[in-house]
Amino acid sequence: MPIKRREVEAALERKGFKRVETDHSTFIYYSQANQKSRVRTKTSHGTGHRDISDNLLSSMAKQCKLNNKQFHDLIECPLSREKFEYILVKQGFVDQN
Repeated sequence: MPIKRREVEAALERKGFKRVETDHSTFIYYSQANQKSRVRTKTSHGTGHRDISDNLLSSMAKQCKLNNKQFHDLIECPLSREKFEYILVKQGFVDQN
């Protein structure tokens, strides 16, 4: 089920992603120790992209190193930033400090 782009972007920022504006909005994850990681995803600009389709949400999940359910939980808040970072540490994408 599609999710509003604005909701996804706000949730990413609450969970430690920082926005970088280019031709898209790129979101880079920074650890709780404020260390930049390799984990990143992006959203498109424009009125034609107000909603993010299931297909694109699936791609964003992979970019964030999560499965689809985990990504939905990240956006809808059952998955906390601490638990998200724990997943990234276990996978070797974030250094544990």
